[in-house]
Amino acid sequence: MPTDCISYQESGYFSSLINDYLNEKPELKALYHRFPNLENFKLQLEEKGKNFNGNINNNDNDKLKRDILVSVLEKQYQSIVASETTLNNIKLLNQYNTFTITTGHQLNLFTGPLYFLYKIVSTINLCKELKSEFPENNFVPIYWMATEDHDFEEINYFTFIHKKISWNRESFGPVGRLSTEGLEEVLAVFESEIGLGKNAEYLKNLFKKAYLEHSNLADATRFLANELFAKEGLVIIDGDDADLKKLFIPYIKNELLHQTAFAEVNETISLLEKYTVQVNPREINLFYIEDNLRERIVFENGKYAVLNTKLTFSEEEILKEVENHPEKFSPNVLLRPLYQEVILPNLCYIGGGGELAYWLELKSFFESQNETFPILLLRNSVLLATQKQAEKADKLQLTWRDLFLNQQELFTQKTKLLSEFTIDFSAQKEVLKKQFEDLHKIAEATDKSFLGAVKAQETKQIKGLENLEKRLLKAEKRVHQEQLNRIIALQNELFPNQSLQERKLNFSEFYVEFGEELIKKLLTELKPLEQEFKVVVL
Repeated sequence: MPTDCISYQESGYFSSLINDYLNEKPELKALYHRFPNLENFKLQLEEKGKNFNGNINNNDNDKLKRDILVSVLEKQYQSIVASETTLNNIKLLNQYNTFTITTGHQLNLFTGPLYFLYKIVSTINLCKELKSEFPENNFVPIYWMATEDHDFEEINYFTFIHKKISWNRESFGPVGRLSTEGLEEVLAVFESEIGLGKNAEYLKNLFKKAYLEHSNLADATRFLANELFAKEGLVIIDGDDADLKKLFIPYIKNELLHQTAFAEVNETISLLEKYTVQVNPREINLFYIEDNLRERIVFENGKYAVLNTKLTFSEEEILKEVENHPEKFSPNVLLRPLYQEVILPNLCYIGGGGELAYWLELKSFFESQNETFPILLLRNSVLLATQKQAEKADKLQLTWRDLFLNQQELFTQKTKLLSEFTIDFSAQKEVLKKQFEDLHKIAEATDKSFLGAVKAQETKQIKGLENLEKRLLKAEKRVHQEQLNRIIALQNELFPNQSLQERKLNFSEFYVEFGEELIKKLLTELKPLEQEFKVVVL
């Protein structure tokens, strides 16, 4: 194949906002702090170091933050076997020259769509690249588990070879606290679909150990991600923690009393009029959570209330509740980024297009809280293809760029290419237009009442040529139907339901065939700062 990558902008799968961000359009400069490149990471290091570390000679607050972070992570890792690299990375977080690169993701069943892997590999590989560029610093890859989300329907399934494997049960409250009871039935379905073989056995055991030997979804997901990436030093964090929330108390109080996020984000949204707004702020961007409860906090009639409950608080009562039980206050999608950046010495957030879209609403809000806004990096996107599929594309004289085309456009382009003559009457239409220009001049000079008739005749004849062109194209499609069907079949294999493979398929579909080679190949080939849609041939 001529190329194994295509720019995100050319792929046709990203929003105009993300394309304009990648193109560094001047009108978006106010929405982000620094664009992701090595030169800007040097500046980010300096600023975050000063902001997070404070005065090195008077750093009790920062030492407290780092001590708490390390203590919480060590506690969260007690129940799993972590690699020496991961344990060392946790210890390194106590050092002032250690920074994090963070990605986040929901607790999708068995990782959910393929791009879960790409997010984490992007994070790991960027840490390696930064260590090479800035050897005096340490860089720790962080996976932030979205344990406090409550949208169970978004995460309770994965797809294995066209079959949707679902975990059907009721769910209330934060999904990380959800019991893994009932997943034996899901494992049975997975086992019946995956077949036999060494890699199949590994996947079945991985699912079993993750979900049947851990009591809640947070612990199960931590085990799963650790098993897949521990050798790379990945550190997995659960923000649903009382000690971490204590560090966020001043910001929770500010949100309750002053609703700064609502004002700042709405002002930023006014700059995004030509784009689709990803998230609109609430007046209070906090939930109140317990094991089976996650409901919005609102301010009504001089009282703070928890929606769909009888819980109400005066100002004094809710501030006391924050002091005594900060773990009961859960930031929503717009406040969670601030929470992450407050507790982590973080330089960069890596996310998909949708995530970056809402992060781009937040810069002025961060400034109002005197927190450094992180560099925003679009995660690697990948198209996985087998060697057989690559060879098939070569035989069909297809480039990867061809395969990214809209299916109808691909069909038409290849029909014209396969045809023995040109299916394009543009030249004939130009000749016709020139002839009618002369007729227009004659009509103008003799009898202007003929102008309408001449124009009508021109339109009719141009339309006739266009119809002949369409009929010829249709006839050629029939002549080359077999070849075109093979082209479309290959595109459908690579782009299920004419959408991105990474948003539909689960990693197990490839792991069962390629085993450890899948993740090794991704770690070798993905270059986060190159900002290209990578085609990886297995």
